[in-house]
Amino acid sequence: MTLQMSIGRKCLKGIGSGAVGLIAAALLVGGAGPEKPSISSQSPIEAGEYLVAIGGCNDCHTDGWNRNPGKVPVAQRLTGSGVGWTGPWGTSYPTNLRLLVQQMTADRWVQYVATMQSRPPMPWFNVRSMSEPDLRAMYAYIRSLGPAGVPAPDALPPGEKPKTPAIDAVPHPPS
Repeated sequence: MTLQMSIGRKCLKGIGSGAVGLIAAALLVGGAGPEKPSISSQSPIEAGEYLVAIGGCNDCHTDGWNRNPGKVPVAQRLTGSGVGWTGPWGTSYPTNLRLLVQQMTADRWVQYVATMQSRPPMPWFNVRSMSEPDLRAMYAYIRSLGPAGVPAPDALPPGEKPKTPAIDAVPHPPS
């Protein structure tokens, strides 16, 4: 797959996908201007798959992804998790993104992400920084996977003990 990163009127074509992320980071640090960079491909689905991979979405939203580095069948990806993350905010669960996007248009997805505020460990502030073309590519990829799985459990308020496995996401000082 050859990806293209567009920054304003400048384009970097024919670059291998591994180098694109490094170039994007360098241009962002160097101040590429007010327009956000975006990744594109002949296929928005391929671009979205790439963005989901490098964005670490599978790390939380795909059960088993970290235990079996990237070796989870596509049919099971982005279906959320019943393993919670517990901290002072309560307990949060990774959303089943495949079910979520089935309820939305691409326009609604872009609006949803632009106004998203989520509980830890979801880096919602990073996702909100993405360009609209990148968000649309992510949407196209996730939607192309089709609906699968079940909704994640509802978040729990602080002090309520989860009935599911949960990761303690609060650092503890050494004893």
